[in-house]
Amino acid sequence: MPRALPYLLLLPATLFLGVFFLYPFLQVAADSALRGGEWTLDNYRRMASHWKFSTAFWNTLLLAALVVPIQLAMALTMASVVTKLEAGRSTLLYIFAIPLGISDLAAGLIWLAIFEQSGFLNSILTTLGVIDQPVLFLSYQNTWVILLAIVLAEVWRATAIMMVIIVAGMGLIPKEYGEAAEVFGASRWQRFTRVTLPMLKPSLQTALILRVILAFEVFAVVVALGGTQFPVLMGETYHWQFTMQDRGVAAAFAMVILGISVAFTLVILRLLHVPKEARV
Repeated sequence: MPRALPYLLLLPATLFLGVFFLYPFLQVAADSALRGGEWTLDNYRRMASHWKFSTAFWNTLLLAALVVPIQLAMALTMASVVTKLEAGRSTLLYIFAIPLGISDLAAGLIWLAIFEQSGFLNSILTTLGVIDQPVLFLSYQNTWVILLAIVLAEVWRATAIMMVIIVAGMGLIPKEYGEAAEVFGASRWQRFTRVTLPMLKPSLQTALILRVILAFEVFAVVVALGGTQFPVLMGETYHWQFTMQDRGVAAAFAMVILGISVAFTLVILRLLHVPKEARV
C-alpha cells in the first residue's frame, strides 16, 4: 500500500487531465484531420486558402508582440513597488489586481465606452475644443486605433496576472543577496538586473508562458472593440464553428493556435532555462 499511495494521490489529477484535456484535445485533432469521414488535410487547406487566415494570423502575433512586453515591463515595475512597501502593501496589491475580477468581454465594453463615437474620449476632446464634432475612432479606416484600443484594454485587464506571479517570486528571493550586492557598491539598477532578474527566472517562465498562451487566445476584447474589422485566430475559430457550421476548419484553427502556443512555450523555456544548481 505505501508504494501505491503516491499513484493513488495522483489519480484524481490524472483523471481530471485525461477527461477535460487529453480527450478534448484528441477529439479536436481528429476533427481537424477528418472531412466526410475520411482522413485528409482538406480542413487545413480550406483554412490556409481563406482570405482572412493570413490577416488573422499576423494580427494575433502582432497583438502578442505588443501586449506581452508592455505587460512584462509593467508587471516587474508594479511588483517591485509592492515588494518594497512597508505599509499599505496589501491595499496596493488589491488595487492593482482589481482588473483580474473583470471578464474579457466586460473589459472590452469598458474600453468601447471610452473610444466609441459617443464615448468618454470624444466628450473630453470636444470639451477641450480639440475637435468640433465626435470622431468615429473604431472604424475600418482607423485600424491602428482599433489595435491601440485592444492593446490598452489587454494591458489594463491582464497585467495583474503577471504581477501576482512575479510578486510571489520576489518574495522567495533571500534579502541577503541584495544586501550583499549593495555592500559591494552595486546600484539599485545593478541589483535589479544582476540579482533580482536572474533569480526571478522560474517566476518569469510561468508568467510569460501563461500570458503568451492567453494572448494567442484573445477573443472577447477584440470582438467588443473591433468586431470583424480586426480578425484574430480565435475569432476565426468561433466564426467557422458557429457561423459557418464547419467544425473541421474550426478545429484546424484550434490546432494552429495550439501549435503556436507550444512553440512559443518551448522558446520561453529555452531562453529562461534555470539549471538545478542555480535555483533558490
